[in-house]
Amino acid sequence: MLELRHLQVLRAIAREGSLAAAARSLHYSQPTVTHHLDRLESHFDAPLVHRGPRGTALTEVGEALLPHAEAVLERIRLAEREVRRLVEHGSTTLRVGTFPTAGALLLPPAVKKLHHSGAHVSLTEGELPNLLAGLRSRELHLALVFSQPGERLELEPEFVVHPLLEDPLLLALPADHPQARLDRVPLAALRTEGWIMGTTDWDPVDRALGWACAQEGFEPVHVMRTDDYAVLQGFVAAGIGIALVPRLGLGTPREDLVVRPVDGPPLSRQIGVAMPRTGRSRSVEVLMAELVAQAERITAAWAG
Repeated sequence: MLELRHLQVLRAIAREGSLAAAARSLHYSQPTVTHHLDRLESHFDAPLVHRGPRGTALTEVGEALLPHAEAVLERIRLAEREVRRLVEHGSTTLRVGTFPTAGALLLPPAVKKLHHSGAHVSLTEGELPNLLAGLRSRELHLALVFSQPGERLELEPEFVVHPLLEDPLLLALPADHPQARLDRVPLAALRTEGWIMGTTDWDPVDRALGWACAQEGFEPVHVMRTDDYAVLQGFVAAGIGIALVPRLGLGTPREDLVVRPVDGPPLSRQIGVAMPRTGRSRSVEVLMAELVAQAERITAAWAG
């Protein structure tokens, strides 16, 4: 039967590089470390560690087990911290992940309401892959995420994504651009333009742009990459390139650029909340209700 101390020993050996050093770090004797390692290897019926005169190294089986051991130990650490906080202070910590534009516009009212109710919120800002990893490891209780409409995020069936709003993708042009006078700009008129795009290949805005341009028979050429929408707007205004920008990321547009919808199929990204299907606390329900209300307020403001 697996025990937590077996996993602690494996992690210590991997970190320290020898059984003796692992024993010192755990305040065990070396025979105790050897005993727990033997029990772990017996459980899997395979060697987990190469022992040598210059120390130890994990075998392929040990390397495969290590990330799972670390994840289990991290979950235990988080559980202890949450339960102790509940016992000592009568409240828990809700760990929420977000990407920048959602964090700025969707989350503040929800977090404010939770604070007033006595709940504590820990916010983590990151890119989408990091947020999904945080959900899988349970470092996050929930996360604001985005995707293209109709696209499924790479999450296991134990998670669910609740949609909040559809975030339109709009064209940002310098104020003196020849197409700036149009109410809707056809992509075909932009085939010779340079584009300011995101820094990663999985960016849903760039994928939507690539798909739309392909319908017109061309591929967008990037002249710059950034994920900072304030930086992007500055370089668009300076005439360095044009860009497709989510409405949430625009804020108050600069006076020296214009924002127009693209003439053609509507382009957007779907904003939602990803979380495990089970185990929701009252704090999660309160946060979800306020996020839905804030999303409705934002959508109504766009329509007005």
